[in-house]
Amino acid sequence: MNPYILSTFLMALGLGTTITFASSHWLLAWLGLEINTLAILPLMARHHHPRSVEASTKYFLAQATAAATLLFASTTNAWLTGHWGICDTIHPLPTTLVVLALCLKMGLAPMHAWLPEVLQGVDLYTGLVLSTWQKLAPFALMLQVQTPSTSTPLLLVGALSILIGGWGGLNQTQLRKLLAYSSIAHLGWMVLIMQFSSGLSLIGLVLYLTMTFPLFIAFKTNNATSINQLAVSWTKSPSLTALTPLLLLSLGGLPPLAGFMPKWLILTELTKQGLVAIAALAAFSALLSLYFYLRLSYAVALTIPPNNISGTLGWRLFLPCTPLPLAFSAALSLTLLPLTPEITALLIT
Repeated sequence: MNPYILSTFLMALGLGTTITFASSHWLLAWLGLEINTLAILPLMARHHHPRSVEASTKYFLAQATAAATLLFASTTNAWLTGHWGICDTIHPLPTTLVVLALCLKMGLAPMHAWLPEVLQGVDLYTGLVLSTWQKLAPFALMLQVQTPSTSTPLLLVGALSILIGGWGGLNQTQLRKLLAYSSIAHLGWMVLIMQFSSGLSLIGLVLYLTMTFPLFIAFKTNNATSINQLAVSWTKSPSLTALTPLLLLSLGGLPPLAGFMPKWLILTELTKQGLVAIAALAAFSALLSLYFYLRLSYAVALTIPPNNISGTLGWRLFLPCTPLPLAFSAALSLTLLPLTPEITALLIT
């Protein structure tokens, strides 16, 4: 793709998210989401491969359905209440429709079926954008529309997303599908605690973005798209091969890594709210996610391919990424746990 065209689409992508962040009117928020969707579609289909075109089509249909539902809900709310403000009083019926539309946009269960298929059809860099940047605008809107009438739907969606995110990744061998189910599970944790503490949701989102970025870059550096291809990553970057299992275990929430922080805080808050059963379900579902993270770690660190000429050629290959962003994000995703008191004091009031 031409660099000028690519820059235009990337600026449109940032503009759409910024408009949604800054808007207090439902039509402006919907406009920002639509700009965001239209900007990412050419980036998804830029390789002119049937799989990428199919993924772009699926993504467009899912996002168009969510956008139409969101516009219908906001129009219904304006008809019932007489205003278009996001933070003003919202009628329970359109509020539920808004929550369902935003869940569909982010790929939360039970509206999650499109996300693994879409991520499987795009390259890892585009998958990184879909798993991180594209979640920000719907997440910001969901933080603003949560009301007492949405408490039960949010709890159900969060618990179901954690369960399906862990269960769905058990039999997957493709890395992009595994990362899609990981995204579903992590977003479920954020939605589960959103109505009780928006600060904890933000902590979970920030740490998820911090941990997902170096993992995608590590897989892209090794040109790995399946578990079997991780076995030869040591021939391309031995230091990155040693670091990748730690990133995977941090994403799984294993102490003393930084990924343990949001799960620990969320389970503590759920217990304080008297939701012991949901906290136990979330904790046991996290073990399902931890299983396939451990399987990936085993493939990276403990599986050695046959030592032949084609297997050792990787030492001579140039790494196609800048090491500084990878090193910085990896250090943050591994070492932030001791800063838990400072982070909670900063983001939780």
